[in-house]
Amino acid sequence: MTKRQARAFFVGSTVVFSLIFLGLTVDTHRQIKTLTHEDANTPEVIAGKHVWHRKNCINCHTLLGEGAYYAPDLTKIADQRGAPYLRAFLADPSKFYNEERDRRLMPNLHLTPTEIDEVIAFLGWVGKINTQGWPPRPILVSGAAIPGTDVGGAPPKAASDDPIAIGEALFRQAPPGCNACHSTAAGVNLVGPTLAGIATTAASRVAAADYTGKADDAAGYIRESIVQPNASLVPGTNYSANGQSFMPPGFDQTLEPAQVDALVAYLMTLK
Repeated sequence: MTKRQARAFFVGSTVVFSLIFLGLTVDTHRQIKTLTHEDANTPEVIAGKHVWHRKNCINCHTLLGEGAYYAPDLTKIADQRGAPYLRAFLADPSKFYNEERDRRLMPNLHLTPTEIDEVIAFLGWVGKINTQGWPPRPILVSGAAIPGTDVGGAPPKAASDDPIAIGEALFRQAPPGCNACHSTAAGVNLVGPTLAGIATTAASRVAAADYTGKADDAAGYIRESIVQPNASLVPGTNYSANGQSFMPPGFDQTLEPAQVDALVAYLMTLK
């Protein structure tokens, strides 16, 4: 290739790729309103964004890939944890985590109830942005794998005809990312109670005098807990508030019936 040909190739390639870049930029800006559902950007959402910046939340947390990496990414936190849990957590983080066990403790920002609702509205709006699959894994509640969460390894490969293996893989992948909130180690309570021995615990819960659900057996109780978390609340102030379970609702809509069956099959092996 002569110098003239090389120069022409360079100039031509630069022009082509500049046009491609310009086209992609224009297309991105054209879709921003749709991707960010701008119509849902309410005054409460905007006020929550101001609280987010005023309290310097981004110094520890990440949103949409931007921010610090000291604390969990919160892009999908509203869907993954639910408003009842977030409301209780933001009011007093020390009730849920302690520095000795979790190695990090979110400071109490002393938010007012109005500010808490505004932050939750903002995070809910962020979570609805079309992020093309980001973040790619469940939220981690500390900087290292916690016993029983299995966050350090890849989900097991499930045989297409093995519901238990399929359920275990679902438990450890996002969505639904069950292991971001539940451990399978005895005594290791994260956001939700440990699921170690859940098959035995579920059977005793169905027989308990304070059980208010409609399940007849352990498998039914586990299924009900997934798709109707408010049917019967698990005892403990860290698991519900004001009659609302901290288990996020909506899994009956986001999971296929076969996926729920697989999760139940796997959890029933935890005796």
